Amino acid sequence: IWRVIPAAWLTKCIAPLPLFFNLSLSPSYHQTLDTKDLKVSKVTANGQAAKFTLGPKHSFMGTPLEITLPFDLSRGQHVIVEVTYETAPNASALQWLTPEQTAGKKHPYLFSQCQATHCRSMVPCQDTPAMKHTYYAQVSVPKELVAVMSAVRDGEEPDPQDSSRAIYRFRQPVPMPSYLIAIVVGALESREIGPRSRVWSEKEFVDKAAYEFSETETMLKTAEGLAGPYVWGQYDILVLPPSFPYGGMENPCLTYATPTLLAGDRSLSNVIAHEISHSWTGNLVTNKTWEHFWLNEGHTVYLERMIGRSMESEQFRQFKAMGGWKELQESVNTFGANNPLTNLVPNLNEVDLDEAFSSVPYEKGFALLYHLEELMGGPEVFMGFVKSYIQLFSYSSITTEEWKHYLFTYFKNKVDILNKVDWNAWMHTPGMPPVKPQYDSTMADACIALCKRWVKTKEGDLGNFSEWDVKTLSTHQLIEFLSLLLQQEPLPLSHVKRMQEVYQLNSFNNAEIRFRWLRLCVKSKWEDAVPMALKMATEQGRMKFTRPLFKEVYNFDKYHEEAVRVFVAHRAAMHPVTANLVAKDLKVDNDKST
Repeated sequence: IWRVIPAAWLTKCIAPLPLFFNLSLSPSYHQTLDTKDLKVSKVTANGQAAKFTLGPKHSFMGTPLEITLPFDLSRGQHVIVEVTYETAPNASALQWLTPEQTAGKKHPYLFSQCQATHCRSMVPCQDTPAMKHTYYAQVSVPKELVAVMSAVRDGEEPDPQDSSRAIYRFRQPVPMPSYLIAIVVGALESREIGPRSRVWSEKEFVDKAAYEFSETETMLKTAEGLAGPYVWGQYDILVLPPSFPYGGMENPCLTYATPTLLAGDRSLSNVIAHEISHSWTGNLVTNKTWEHFWLNEGHTVYLERMIGRSMESEQFRQFKAMGGWKELQESVNTFGANNPLTNLVPNLNEVDLDEAFSSVPYEKGFALLYHLEELMGGPEVFMGFVKSYIQLFSYSSITTEEWKHYLFTYFKNKVDILNKVDWNAWMHTPGMPPVKPQYDSTMADACIALCKRWVKTKEGDLGNFSEWDVKTLSTHQLIEFLSLLLQQEPLPLSHVKRMQEVYQLNSFNNAEIRFRWLRLCVKSKWEDAVPMALKMATEQGRMKFTRPLFKEVYNFDKYHEEAVRVFVAHRAAMHPVTANLVAKDLKVDNDKST
């Protein structure tokens, strides 16, 4: 048992109370933990002082903490190793928000984001998905604030040492990897949205969030019908402040969600379906190393779309798969078709995982699973394999080879078909997959037709477009229409101006629509769109939106310097991962911009 005590973990927010991990000790009396920018002051083992040293610092992986136990270990011996330490103000797992950066403007806010290897900047740990542990935590916070973690809430009480503070307790009895540890402290409120679910956020957003995520229990039951029992007990959703860099994060018992999902029409609930799916694929069955990340994400996208199939239709699943293929094409174009990071199973030796992040493991992984589904006999047959795979490998971490071996075992009567799959092309070759699935385009046909009209229409015929063109399109179809246009050569400026006249796209608050529309405008060099694009890039921090918007403005020669200026002015308010990657996108010297 590791008892790690953050001596000054969360300044002015959290008192030095313990976090317990059940971790694996090596059979020797030497133990190595991952750390990054931690100031370790003391280590004890069963109350006895233990020698420790910090090894050489790696540019992005941090520093190994080498601990020598003061006694030999015997089999079955119970050892409590206690590490007392402080985090650095710039810990990459933590973002500290001033009151001005929150919706309420009165209290500070803290949230962690540990995936892939940032937990080591918050807690000394075995920071690899190969290791799983349970944990127990106590957190002391000012009583006007609330603490939540990726664990079951286990009670709260006044802090006996300080009447102005409260102690929150948490327990996570299901073994999980370190990247799923999460903590949030802020002026949070919650609403019940189901028998095992609450939604948390600042009070300014909590009712809107409760409406947006009201289908959570239906999704959970649908997922259970497909994948088996939900083992984590509670399934809560926390809507984070705008700087959160991702759409969602599948922390057990506490899914993170970006506020950009609050579209007011429940149209973006597929993100929650994705995070719910991770409760099985990712959290329960986990990639052993990050080279096998597709096992987490490809299966999760597959299960997410099977939930969509159950709740909507097979045509809807096909439609979302078509959109995913386009996202994959954009990632391959961005990295380059020969870039080894577009391999399904890439070599990540000496690669900063934040820089390798893309839609490749998601959509190339899904494309492989869909291809296998077609070969093996359809969605019901293949979902039977996925459910069996989850049951067999639950609570463990696995590799692609183990997955493939079980695939051949499960479909032992179809090995001849599986042997014809070009596994090397799928797994170890960069670029697009060797097979392009033929998806049902029924829901996409109207989007494709409208896109072709805009591309082919001459300036003198723009009067033929009207608001009725998009009246019958769903939100998902409007997003698809704009995505298709983004794959074309930039439209003439006259065309995007006419599109605004007839469709009034500037008035849409749906983030997925607004993001694509503003990119389209900047690509067409509409100067009026530049301030709107930069505003969206900075008023929220979801990297899916922020990085492309900054890059589009940066690539508009006239506004190259303006993109850099706006980034430098807003950098301090950004999440550290987002800020670092945008700086690289814009070729900004990190030292000069901080």
